[in-house]
Amino acid sequence: MTAELQQDDAAAAADRRGSGCQMLLNQLREITGVQDPSFLHEALKASNGDITQAVSLLTEGTVREPGQDTVAAEPSEAEGSAASKEIIAKVIDLTCDNKDDLQAAIALSLLESPKIQADGKDLNRIHEATSAETKRSKRKRCEAWGENPNPNDWRRVDGWPVGLKNVGNTCWFSAVIQSLFQLSEFRRLVLSYSLPQDVLENCPGHTEKRNLVFMQELQYLFALMMGSNRKSVDPSAALNLLKGAFRSPEEQQQDVSEFTHKLLDWLEDAFQLAVSADSNPRNKSENPMVQLFYGTFLTEGIREGKPFCNTETFGQYPLQVNGHSNLDECLEGAMVEGDMELPPPDDSVKYEQERWFTKLPPVLTFELSRFEFNQSLGQPEKIHNKLEFPQIIYMDRYMYRSKELIRSKRECIRKSKEEIKVLQQKLERYVQYGSGPARFPLPDMLKYVIEFASTKPASESAAPRSHARMPLPLSSVYCPGSDLTAKESPSEEGSSQGAGSTCSSSEGSLHKPRTGVQSPAPSRAPMEVPAHPAPRTVTEEEMHFVRTCLQRWRSEIEQDIQDLKNCIASTTQTIEQMYCDPLLCQVPYRLHAVLVHEGQANAGHYWAYVYDQPRQVWLKYNDTSVTESSWEELERDSYGGLRNVSAYCLMYTDDSLPHFSAEAALGELDQMSGEVKALPAELKHYVQEDNWKFEREVEEWEGEQSCKVPQMDSSPSSASQDLSAAPASPAAPPPGARCLSSEHAAIAKEQTAQAIANTARAYERSGVEAALGEAFHEEYSRLYQLAREDPPSHSDPRLQHVLVYFFQNEAPKRVVERTLLEQFADRNLSYDERSISIMKVAQAKLKEIGPDDMNMDEYKKWHEDYSLFRKVSVYLLTGLELYQKGKYQEALSYLVYAYQSNTTLLIKGPLRGVKESVIALYRRKCLLELNARAASLFETNDDPSVTEGINVMNELIIPCIHLIINDDISKDDLAAIEVMRNHWCSYLGQDIAENLQLCLGEFLPRLLDPSTEIIVLKEPPTIRPNSPYDLCSRFAAVMESIQGVSTVTVK
Repeated sequence: MTAELQQDDAAAAADRRGSGCQMLLNQLREITGVQDPSFLHEALKASNGDITQAVSLLTEGTVREPGQDTVAAEPSEAEGSAASKEIIAKVIDLTCDNKDDLQAAIALSLLESPKIQADGKDLNRIHEATSAETKRSKRKRCEAWGENPNPNDWRRVDGWPVGLKNVGNTCWFSAVIQSLFQLSEFRRLVLSYSLPQDVLENCPGHTEKRNLVFMQELQYLFALMMGSNRKSVDPSAALNLLKGAFRSPEEQQQDVSEFTHKLLDWLEDAFQLAVSADSNPRNKSENPMVQLFYGTFLTEGIREGKPFCNTETFGQYPLQVNGHSNLDECLEGAMVEGDMELPPPDDSVKYEQERWFTKLPPVLTFELSRFEFNQSLGQPEKIHNKLEFPQIIYMDRYMYRSKELIRSKRECIRKSKEEIKVLQQKLERYVQYGSGPARFPLPDMLKYVIEFASTKPASESAAPRSHARMPLPLSSVYCPGSDLTAKESPSEEGSSQGAGSTCSSSEGSLHKPRTGVQSPAPSRAPMEVPAHPAPRTVTEEEMHFVRTCLQRWRSEIEQDIQDLKNCIASTTQTIEQMYCDPLLCQVPYRLHAVLVHEGQANAGHYWAYVYDQPRQVWLKYNDTSVTESSWEELERDSYGGLRNVSAYCLMYTDDSLPHFSAEAALGELDQMSGEVKALPAELKHYVQEDNWKFEREVEEWEGEQSCKVPQMDSSPSSASQDLSAAPASPAAPPPGARCLSSEHAAIAKEQTAQAIANTARAYERSGVEAALGEAFHEEYSRLYQLAREDPPSHSDPRLQHVLVYFFQNEAPKRVVERTLLEQFADRNLSYDERSISIMKVAQAKLKEIGPDDMNMDEYKKWHEDYSLFRKVSVYLLTGLELYQKGKYQEALSYLVYAYQSNTTLLIKGPLRGVKESVIALYRRKCLLELNARAASLFETNDDPSVTEGINVMNELIIPCIHLIINDDISKDDLAAIEVMRNHWCSYLGQDIAENLQLCLGEFLPRLLDPSTEIIVLKEPPTIRPNSPYDLCSRFAAVMESIQGVSTVTVK
């Protein structure tokens, strides 16, 4: 069979040309959103295959569609000065953009650029180089990825689902295959596939032979996924066949949707051979793959004034993400397009094109179009908009049988939306009141007028001046019989005469608008202007009028605003509940799988969330890793909008069918074991042989380990080893309570000796017992007081003495007292007769403490924590010193280990460890420096330099990122990781050498998602414990230096 495949390469070229045309149609459909194949074919034909011109032809009609012009009134001369009119004109210009221009800009941003084809070729070369390297290298993945080489750690446990190995940018394969494998009906069809012998012998062409070989390899893969004893299996055999279809130079790197299309096409063709043996070869209705994944929809509409209607078949239904917030909005947008060109006689709104599902497949797959071409940047971009989707969706509202009901509901929704629009406009006039550029809420404006009128007039507290106007009665302000054209006299006398004239108006004239002209009020000196605005004069009658009217108007307006809001909320609720009709809840589809993409348009990583019906949990399939997840995690990773990770494909299953329902899936675990037993003999033998090989690998590894000579480790690595203590002898027992406390006593030897020296008078006067008691109490009090003091930022008293650490963390009193007694029983205190005598008495008292008086396990644990605290401090200080010297690689090792060990201490209390933010800050700085250095080495294209840069990424940066992500990651750490990832992803859009593409393809998926790796944290080189300087002095010097610029030097 393989020889025949190699002989038919010429036939494969013709297949690629046909698939190339289909690929152009798919690209055109995704870029423009046009789903009608006839439109797409006509556009490609008219443009002679030029996709850029085809996009222009398809979008031209939308661009030139006339829009409703927004009419803005010109401001009158009375509305402001020339400067004000200029500002108003600018505002109006911004709001009156021609809709044609806007549509043209949108269409222009969708045009394809020749650069994307070049980018696709670059990505295709990466795929080819990666595949070739996979065939050449054959090295174990654990050698490059830091996995645990012990095969026992890769043994499958309790029938847990099996992962798939990533053999070089193949996460897209794993995500799709895992989602399909967990469909019991699909798994059954693949494993039970067989062809009669005569069909096998008379296989007509290269394509059919290739599909049969792929089908056989897929059967082997599924059999391993069911019965293997390994945690993950290798899909290379099936994958290499599939990759061969993507190697034509005009094709780009395939994503999940393209791969799924190709996979279903091959499976459909393979099953069609089995169907053709018994029936019409062209009849696909009996094809199991078509029955499982393909449906039909009816398209109705009006084109060029003529109605049309056609039926089409679909597999994966594409949906646009832009402009929508949930899956129902996406579907509604895909099913209805535009207004009818010919209005019907009843004047109700119709649509240019409507789609209705006439038959839904048992497995319904939605493609979410999250990529678009950015014309200004000249490259594709990923759409990060948030899009929500439910666990159960009812498809009745999109079915042809519900057409009349849905049309009536759409008409109701349209009218309701128009009503909301009118209500919003009315509400806007209230909350944005005014005729100038500055608008304010009308109730607030009335409130401010009332407050102004109620302010005490300045004239009430000031003496009347000769030039001030006297208060006039309200009735004298307005005179209906006055000459409206007469000019006021500029003299003060004329003003008084005009003001003093009366009119025979009715009492209702108070409420008439004033049309007369009044002389301006006399000006006053700036210093006489009050601190708060207030009327100069106001009468009781005027105040009563202002308060009565304005308060009544404000209450009425507030009620109007509330009524408008209530009406808008009620109408919105009606729209939301429009489809909550029992008649539209008859076709439920349950979410089966979500395929997720993390990264940018030109690079990223795929994984899948699949609902495990028997276990009633969501599982995350991430290459070799299969872990239990939750709906909350799925939402965070799939909805989008937060970071560069979002769902790219949704797979729903018909919940009304028996083999997809939740009740039928409860026994699927037993069904899986039954399927393994029922495998064909060939597949069962294949699984048994692979399991036998795995057991041999385990035996060989265990044999190699038993033959190895144990190596003596001169540098203890236990977490309880204190790095600043004196070195233990080679024959010393493992660190225990007595050993650790003795080491801590040796650290405080000088302080203990000073305490003994201070008891000379008590020793001479009262003897050794009294001297020990006085030294004990004095040292206890001194250390307790030291623990309660607030130290400066460059000092940590916990490093001075173990009891300061115990006091600050509220250790039990018996632990404190025994520790201090061991300080005086230390054999290193034999300076003179008094010291020896006190040491012997203290040793005798220690022997009197029995097991009932002291919990030695608790005592040992406290000393282990203090040892680990000093070790973390040493690693932190070493890392900071190395960082300041520019040795970022060595510094990072110490800082990472310090952070991990410090975390175990901080869990027990905030004072158990060192300040976490300091370690995190300099760990982050080291990562960014090393990433920049690795990138500069990578750009040299010099083999030794490139290797060095890649080693830095593989051995330091990627494992460190894995550890950071597993912790409760901070915003600063997340931002730093995104900076590093984006730096490396930027190379994908550049024209780089082939060897650099190969290296990039190997480690970039790990950089984007290192969660599939097993990281073994290696302890950095051990610091010599017999350091020549005190740890406290070193801590003070380093802490002071990190606030300056000089390199640390401790003498």
